[in-house]
Amino acid sequence: MKKILPLITILSLLAVSCSVQAYVMSSQNYRIQSDSVNVGGARESSTTYRMEDTIGEIASDESASTSYKLKAGYQQMQEIFISITSPADVTMSPDIGGVSGGTGNGQAAWTVITDDPAGYTLDIKDSTSPALKSGSYSFADYTPAGADPDYSWGISAADSEFGFTPEGNHIVQKYKDDTSTCNTGTNDTADKCWYNLSTSDENIASSSSANHPSGTATTVKFRAQSGSSHLQVEGTYQATITVTATAN
Repeated sequence: MKKILPLITILSLLAVSCSVQAYVMSSQNYRIQSDSVNVGGARESSTTYRMEDTIGEIASDESASTSYKLKAGYQQMQEIFISITSPADVTMSPDIGGVSGGTGNGQAAWTVITDDPAGYTLDIKDSTSPALKSGSYSFADYTPAGADPDYSWGISAADSEFGFTPEGNHIVQKYKDDTSTCNTGTNDTADKCWYNLSTSDENIASSSSANHPSGTATTVKFRAQSGSSHLQVEGTYQATITVTATAN
């Protein structure tokens, strides 16, 4: 029997990356990245501005040369930290019959950690259109019935399609459901709310606050299906997926 093997190559990117290599004090309950010695300071704000100041610091500024970069002082040394894990490539299973059809599934999870008080966003995109290809042959990108994701996966017996659904505590409203419809309600029902990938970023998760140090995982489930009356040319079909975390 002719078989189809779908593979997904994973790329994980950061729009902002500020590595933190040290900290000044910690315990089992907290970690302080940096501190300064001064005698006072305050935060002031109005409808048109916000200002923070400190009193007593000496030589607080940024300086640099070809061999170093120094941020001295309370205001200078604060930077946003964000990180994202890079999961392994995904081999979807089981293999799909080229004549008989079938469904292959796979998944990958990304954990984002940030100390940005404004949180982060997580986007996904593919490198080609359609996403899942083998030479000149391909699976069509999944076609939802309307503008919102489909609550239940479904394709015509005469088609072959490839799509995804995200799951996790920070998924955006578009992929939440009320147990029957997507983009409404507050549920994150497993294996529901299917949508198509594209070459443009699709926002799948976001947060408006920091989640350091534990982070938050978002799982993306992929599905490829060839209908029972569709003839799909055998081969190894591959999609390259890029997931990007951005500090807000």
